[in-house]
Amino acid sequence: MKITVTDDNNTANVNALIAGVRQFNVEHMGAETSQPLSVIAHDASGKLIAGVAGCTIYDNFLINVLWVEQQQRGSGLGRELMLRAEAEAKKRGCIMAQVDTLSFQAPLFYQKLGFEIIGTVPATNKSPTRYFLLKKY
Repeated sequence: MKITVTDDNNTANVNALIAGVRQFNVEHMGAETSQPLSVIAHDASGKLIAGVAGCTIYDNFLINVLWVEQQQRGSGLGRELMLRAEAEAKKRGCIMAQVDTLSFQAPLFYQKLGFEIIGTVPATNKSPTRYFLLKKY
């Protein structure tokens, strides 16, 4: 056996690890039904100004990222994108959505959309509090 510590993000290794976890999950939960889900906004010139991206898997909508350009914040665009993404997730059979966010990012935004904080990782000297949120449909 050889154990290596590295800072190289070897795609082949990461993909092999993911494949191993997926196979383990299939043995316990059945065939994976993961499908990407994104709702993206562009301005009139075609520039990306906002979007939400994640995936639906089994009966969950896992939100990986939500971003709104600075000039668009507070306009309701983020809310609109989330509502459209959640509507699509529900069409796919999702019964809940999950997201994590840092204290300075958007915990209140998600709570206004009906998400509840279900866990936290406390702040350290170099990292703010991290919130895990869940919304049941």
